[in-house]
Amino acid sequence: METSELAARLSAWIKEKVEEAGRKGVVFGLSGGIDSAVVAGLAKRAFPHNSLGVIMPCHSLPQDAEHARLVAERFDLPVREIILDEAYDALLSTLRAAEPSSPKELALANIKPRLRMITLYYLATQHDYLVLGTGNKSELTVGYFTKYGDAGVDLLPLGNLVKEQVRALARYLGVPEAVIAKAPSAGLWEGQTDEAEMGLTYAELDRYILTGEGRPEVIGRIQAMRQKSEHKRRLPPVPDF
Repeated sequence: METSELAARLSAWIKEKVEEAGRKGVVFGLSGGIDSAVVAGLAKRAFPHNSLGVIMPCHSLPQDAEHARLVAERFDLPVREIILDEAYDALLSTLRAAEPSSPKELALANIKPRLRMITLYYLATQHDYLVLGTGNKSELTVGYFTKYGDAGVDLLPLGNLVKEQVRALARYLGVPEAVIAKAPSAGLWEGQTDEAEMGLTYAELDRYILTGEGRPEVIGRIQAMRQKSEHKRRLPPVPDF
């Protein structure tokens, strides 16, 4: 499918799903990364007057918010900038009082996307919007997302696209080059990158998803990650009795 056709179909899909739900528009996080930038571009096409981007720094690098603002300017999007540093600190202080053992790095990191999920749903309710997620097929395949965090959304327009397809859409939509060129990162801690955390490159992951091919050690890692994260892709189990 041509990239232009894909962009048109995804924008139409977003509009259709929102209207089916009886809502007025969409809200989404603007992280300064390529996935959220593509979602922003698609959302603006679907709802030119009812798309809201939300910049949510949480002890984040200043560059992330700068890139998010670049995207908002490029697509002429209204934005809310909500700094979550104090909310994070207050919640962590409360948790540490109840659980005095030293917190694991991942436990600390996952607070951030879950606070962002709460923020997005607050605004969605305020505006009668649906929440758009920014996860892509590459991340969904291996469970590289936070359960009830960035996975806590209403629609996943990029959910069937691997990372390279997202990059192609970014170029077509006119996402700023600084955003396209930066190393993908969830912004969970300073210096964190997706590929370093996953232990494989997006090129390797995309190749396996699209063709089933790859080096044995890469295939083994992808399959192990997928199995370990299976619970993230399913609704909570309910007894069948």
